[in-house]
Amino acid sequence: MAFWSSTSVFTSKVPRKILFMFTLSLSVTYLFYSLMSCYNSLQFPLQENYLFQGRLVTEDTTFVTLREKLYSASPGFTEFTQAERTTSAPTAREQDEAEQRTVEWIRTQASPTKSAAAFRSTAPERERQEVSTTDSELRMNCTSDYGEKKLPQAIIIGVKKGGTRALLEALRVHPDVRAVGNEPHFFDRNYEKGLDWYRDLMPSTLEGQITMEKTPSYFVTNHAPKRIHSMAKDIKLIIVVRNPVTRAISDYTQTLSKKPEIPTFEVLAFKNRTLGLIDASWSALRIGIYALHLESWMQYFPLSQMHFVSGERLIVDPAGEMAKVQDFLGLKRIVTDKHFYFNKTKGFPCLKKPEDSSTPRCLGKSKGRTHPKIDPDVIRRLHKFYKPFNMMFYQMTGQNFEWELEEDSVSRSSQD
Repeated sequence: MAFWSSTSVFTSKVPRKILFMFTLSLSVTYLFYSLMSCYNSLQFPLQENYLFQGRLVTEDTTFVTLREKLYSASPGFTEFTQAERTTSAPTAREQDEAEQRTVEWIRTQASPTKSAAAFRSTAPERERQEVSTTDSELRMNCTSDYGEKKLPQAIIIGVKKGGTRALLEALRVHPDVRAVGNEPHFFDRNYEKGLDWYRDLMPSTLEGQITMEKTPSYFVTNHAPKRIHSMAKDIKLIIVVRNPVTRAISDYTQTLSKKPEIPTFEVLAFKNRTLGLIDASWSALRIGIYALHLESWMQYFPLSQMHFVSGERLIVDPAGEMAKVQDFLGLKRIVTDKHFYFNKTKGFPCLKKPEDSSTPRCLGKSKGRTHPKIDPDVIRRLHKFYKPFNMMFYQMTGQNFEWELEEDSVSRSSQD
């Protein structure tokens, strides 16, 4: 009787508790493995829905991209290996690690990290992308700041010592312009490196922004027009031109600062000064024959894709010239006269200092050098040499740059 009584207690109390705990344990384990087996289908839509507030994203479309987003938002959450996905009986250690990762992921859902908050701020921009975009395409085109490196849609192709640097720096003030600071020299010196190399030099741009670069030597490079045309037939070209005589003296001044031993300007400008034979093969003078170089560009591009900036007016009225350039590029007129002030020391306008800078943005020491004194007779002869080419250039562009007015002032001063 005592034995039967003890047996009843054992079967009625202890086994039931054990059975309950065992059943509960099995249920929790089954639920856990069910969740783990559905891990890929549950995890990423939840994360994406949380960030995009209800947007449905499927695994077939952007699985890898979503995975990278999740990992960037949860640094402590590491990816399952293929072995972890396929193992049917994980070890206790693996279970602990998996459980810890799950806890951390759930914690991330409840309290987004700083990275996730930053990611949400860019969500509207990312929503513009098609859902069918593949991860490989995103890795190819997109950068860490969610911009895209593109080939330039506009290039400042010339001319050297015409004011190209001043124009580029003014354009970079515009929020819709992204430009390379240094001159790439792709179409004249580095063409064999390929377009991928060239594109990689470009800054990242967002939708609506223009990618630009400037290399003034393109304008006088024979094969540059064909090469640029083969890259982009609809590209916009900007040419900053200046009185060819003043430009030649400025070019010589720059060379003189680097090589003080070179002959005088007067010696280099003439093959025979007594006979008045101009040496048009000297690069400082040849660059200024604008009509000759423009003819090569017009074989590939219509004038509607070219914009000519007056280097002289860029100094006296930078806002006026910038308004025309912004119109040509299809930009809103944001860069105005409020962005400039005239620097009396350098003799040309400078950009006013940005709010986050203590100094104005003025061009460096290589700009605004004092020109050496040139024999007025040499200047007069050069004006005479350039005049027919200037007239041809005016006709080709439909613009009168009035460089002859400077010639008249030089003639009057030489007569006084």
